[in-house]
Amino acid sequence: MYELADLFWLTLLLAACYYAWHAHGMKELALRATRKYCADMGIGLLDDTVVLRGFWWKRDAAGRLRMWRSFLFEFTATGAERYRGKIVLLGDTVQNIELEPHRLV
Repeated sequence: MYELADLFWLTLLLAACYYAWHAHGMKELALRATRKYCADMGIGLLDDTVVLRGFWWKRDAAGRLRMWRSFLFEFTATGAERYRGKIVLLGDTVQNIELEPHRLV
């Protein structure tokens, strides 16, 4: 028979799987928003990826507790130099996208 400890470990495993699945979805959301922003700005997203820099719990404007995530990415404006950018998500909403100072073509 199953014991209470088995149920605890199963619940913990399911919670970890759900978090990993949800975190992957948020990374994809950040990548789509970054691609669109780079296309709108006329710059190139390098390596077609974003990297999680940090996460924490923060409250949104309505006072609800949400996961705050910061992702880094690299871009180019000239095709020869690499620059860094940062995108911040609060829950499933893009809060801001910042670019390092870079040369304009």
